[in-house]
Amino acid sequence: MEMGIIAWIIIGIVAGWLAEQIMGRNHGLVVNLVVGIAGAVIGGWLAGLTGFPVIVNAFVTSIIIATIGAVILLYLLGLMKRR
Repeated sequence: MEMGIIAWIIIGIVAGWLAEQIMGRNHGLVVNLVVGIAGAVIGGWLAGLTGFPVIVNAFVTSIIIATIGAVILLYLLGLMKRR
């Protein structure tokens, strides 16, 4: 069973918010959504590279993978912003 667009939006918001808290940033809901969705793409790609079994319909696993990707994204954006 695949997740619908509403589930991906919820995962994006939650992952973006969690990444924001971990990285000590303060963004709005829309930025959290964008960071969370981009983080899901990055996290899914990295999970695929490492051989981690990506279970798309596991809500909690998806949030964890998306949050890891979002933290990586915020870290890289922070490095670029400092330059």
